Amino acid sequence: MIARPRARLATVLQAAKDLVTIDAAVAALGVDRLQAAKILARWQQQGWLKRVGRGLYAPIPLDAISREQVLSDPWILVPARFDPAYIGGWTAAEHWNMTEQLFRSIFVFTARPLRARELVIQGVPFTLKRIQKTAIFGTRTLWRSHTRVAISDKHRTMVDLLANPATGGGLRHVESCLKHYLADRESDRHTLIRYAETLGNGAVFKRLGFLVSQWFDDDPLVEACRLRLTQGNAKLDPALPCRRLIKAWHLWVPKHWAKGADHD
Repeated sequence: MIARPRARLATVLQAAKDLVTIDAAVAALGVDRLQAAKILARWQQQGWLKRVGRGLYAPIPLDAISREQVLSDPWILVPARFDPAYIGGWTAAEHWNMTEQLFRSIFVFTARPLRARELVIQGVPFTLKRIQKTAIFGTRTLWRSHTRVAISDKHRTMVDLLANPATGGGLRHVESCLKHYLADRESDRHTLIRYAETLGNGAVFKRLGFLVSQWFDDDPLVEACRLRLTQGNAKLDPALPCRRLIKAWHLWVPKHWAKGADHD
């Protein structure tokens, strides 16, 4: 009695690879969507699958100690749950060795509408940020098991952190990531500027130019940012009190960042 259902499950898992969808079950079993949905729900009740999203299931390994966490790699959930999307922010910074700091949450940029910015799936926290689909560029594809997952490349990761320091865990951490990026043999100042222009966030040039000028006055990035300064003043870190203005960079900074400040 069990052999046939297990054989059908094996057929579906072979076709679906990492995660099982209703469409995968339809294709593998030759049934309609309603039948496929009922079969997957029944397999969940029998303890063979774990629901990880609407119409989305993960196989439960035979040797699983717990059915609460059955995914060995939560990154495979990103395309299934959030596409069009990519892994970015502090998670990408960790992946590209820009930081040694560990973050518990996986940061995802997604063009899907969001009900919440924080989500826990299979015991794994995800932090989500909504962006326009046209803002998805500068990504690389990684294979995680049988799943293709998009992640921001090193240059896009750095631009995202500068555009919104909160995505990198705050300005001090973003500053550290920038130092690691500039020391990386694969860093590319021209690509960094081009990505920032494409994103169209003027605060990126203000933060980038100011930070680099604190370390290297003659770095080409400083002049490239000066040439692209927009009107209006931004904050070095919107999450911090910024009460001193660096007029040269149109940038409000905290008092302890006030080197060169010319207005209170």
